[in-house]
Amino acid sequence: MSNKKIMEIEYKVVEKLIEKGYHITFAESCTAGLAAARIVNVPDASKVLDVSFVTYADEAKQKYVGVAEETIATYGVVSKEVAGEMAAGAARAMGAQVGVGITGIAGPTGGTATKPIGMVCFGFYIDGQITTYTMQFGDIGRNNVRTASVDFCYKKLTELLYGRSIC
Repeated sequence: MSNKKIMEIEYKVVEKLIEKGYHITFAESCTAGLAAARIVNVPDASKVLDVSFVTYADEAKQKYVGVAEETIATYGVVSKEVAGEMAAGAARAMGAQVGVGITGIAGPTGGTATKPIGMVCFGFYIDGQITTYTMQFGDIGRNNVRTASVDFCYKKLTELLYGRSIC
């Protein structure tokens, strides 16, 4: 995705959040704050972003964004169930209408046969509704997985906020 296209997506997300009077918060694990950093590229980001969480450890996911220990035990930390709870929990914790949860395996280690390197799960909580996705970006390198994850995150945010793809 080109830098110009990335900036357009960020502006579109902020524009729609402002239009709806929504605030957004992120709960990020493998992306470690990159999604929140991208929204801050937009000058009006302070109108929609108050707080973001980097919940790298399982305990942080539980303590700060309310992921249930049972969810992690049942599905694993890299799962759409955990991503959904991260998104909803972050939004609830901050009183935001939009929450995004991202958890995955960026590599170069940590992959398994069922959860390979490059698998990333996303949760989007928008005005009370949770939508989840799982993507397989492949073993393309740690930072490439993280970048691809954030690109996907913004693409889906625009689709969910606008009700259609605008990219």
